[in-house]
Amino acid sequence: MEEIVSIIIPIYKVEKYMNRCIESIMNQTYKNLEIILVDDGSPDNCGKICDEYAKKDKRVVVVHKENGGLSDARNAGIDIAKGKYISFVDSDDYVDNNYVETLYKAISEDKSDIAISSHKVIYENGTILEKATGERSVLTQKETIKRILYDEGIDLSAWAKLYKKELFKTMKFPKGRLFEDAAITCKIISLTENVSLISKSTYNYIIRNDSITTKDFTPSKMDLITSTKEMSEYVKEKYPDLEDATNRRVMYAYLSTLSQLAMSNKRFPEEQKILMKYIKENGNKILKDKNVPKRDKFGILATKFGFGFFRIFWNLYRRKTGRVA
Repeated sequence: MEEIVSIIIPIYKVEKYMNRCIESIMNQTYKNLEIILVDDGSPDNCGKICDEYAKKDKRVVVVHKENGGLSDARNAGIDIAKGKYISFVDSDDYVDNNYVETLYKAISEDKSDIAISSHKVIYENGTILEKATGERSVLTQKETIKRILYDEGIDLSAWAKLYKKELFKTMKFPKGRLFEDAAITCKIISLTENVSLISKSTYNYIIRNDSITTKDFTPSKMDLITSTKEMSEYVKEKYPDLEDATNRRVMYAYLSTLSQLAMSNKRFPEEQKILMKYIKENGNKILKDKNVPKRDKFGILATKFGFGFFRIFWNLYRRKTGRVA
């Protein structure tokens, strides 16, 4: 008999998107699911919609709680999950109908602790970025972490993965912080024996015009650096020979944050100074690493000509790739 898989979906102010998300889970080819909808104190009709789905499908479990943010909602779902395996799906995203079956088949065949699929990035302007390569591998924890740090076909995000629930016995998502995935994903992977990689795009990651990624810059977006540095120190302590890879990931956090600041109509001189200073002081050693993606290297080189030039570079890059973030 198929084992129970718990799908945890945090819900907050997503009335426009949640039906598509929830129904994509309900229509999975893998049927033995526990669908946990965590209403994170949403002030609109999201909680009511969750309750309506619970009446339609006995697999749906609803948790109503005070607003605590994405991490807190995921933790609440983990606490009540009954499945041997769990997966996280963001409520404005959706999955293909073979999402769970693909991951479950891999994790069962390989006797692994985590199965990872690929995804499509879908922008509201219609641009679609396909991340799948068709690769099918079984990786060690160290190989998986290294590939995440260099952005080699494996995303750092909590979603698009199937985990043995027992991995979360001692791990929690950090409450009250943006970009929480950066702090915990590598720690979770470090607890595994091996990891299954199925580079098929069964997860659809939506970048909305009003998402955290694309909203105007605020100082809280510096949280990406905080989480990435926390992860970096953990990885360097456990795998000292991955120091170059962790340095690259920290640099990416600074470049990514600077790119969001560059898109802002407002000015944040203190944050700009911090970001530019780090990139200029550490950029040369990153440029020497042959594994660093070209995008990162071009970004580092652009900062050498000042913030204004970096803004021009980033806007040109966005137009060329069709990105909005």
